[in-house]
Amino acid sequence: MSPELGLGTYRVRAAGEAARTALAAGAKWIDTAPNYGHGRAHHDLAPILAEHPTAKVTTKTGFNPDGHHSLAPADVRAQTEESLAALGRADIVFVHNPERSAHDRQQLHHNLRAAFAVLEEFAQASRIGGYGVATWAGFTNQAFTVAELIALAAEAAESANHRLAGVQLPVSLVMAEPITQALDGGGPLVHARDAGIMTFASAPLHGGELPGLMTPELVNLIQPGSTSHNAAFQLIGACPALDVVLTSTSTLQHWEDARDALAQPIPGARLRTVLDVLSAE
Repeated sequence: MSPELGLGTYRVRAAGEAARTALAAGAKWIDTAPNYGHGRAHHDLAPILAEHPTAKVTTKTGFNPDGHHSLAPADVRAQTEESLAALGRADIVFVHNPERSAHDRQQLHHNLRAAFAVLEEFAQASRIGGYGVATWAGFTNQAFTVAELIALAAEAAESANHRLAGVQLPVSLVMAEPITQALDGGGPLVHARDAGIMTFASAPLHGGELPGLMTPELVNLIQPGSTSHNAAFQLIGACPALDVVLTSTSTLQHWEDARDALAQPIPGARLRTVLDVLSAE
């Protein structure tokens, strides 16, 4: 089964209007963060989420609107309280780019465990649905593995019944390592899915740059007759162990194009061929 499309609000100027468009078109997931939209994303999304009580929302903790990054427990607690007050709910609170918090791997894991402990309290009190990690480079830089995140969550919860619920990472033709690993039966997507943890792909168009980088020959290799935009989503739709693909779009046409392309993934054998061709270049 191909992944479903969700709205990512990182590069969206009017998050509220984008969310209204996406939710009206059938979106189930809205992803945001306190620092998105120059600190206004939560405020803009709040009334839209109130109108759609069944929509799922994920937010983050780590970056403040002024750009400062902190995983100190007091900051995680305060920011999560602020997010809940603004949004009204959070199905998952991601620890945002935790690799930014320390260069030393042991210190990074200490910071993650401490942040998880705070979020465990929120989850156990049923104030959030669960928590996770949203990372740009943590898996590729081997700052942590899914198994290590699970172990840290269990330590934070002092129980195997932790509330680690999701991982979010970039997945695209530019950031293709997770796709290759998943095709080979490993990597963070497969390991998370096997552990019952939801998987979210961010930046499927690599910040909007990917379609412009794709040659007609590459598009034709992925899906003859497709557009570069649609081909990018048809490719990622074939990635194993992926639950939600987050795209930043404000227009209904772009949303529907991405949704329809994602629902028509290319065959797995062709996906491997495309990745082999790219890796050989």
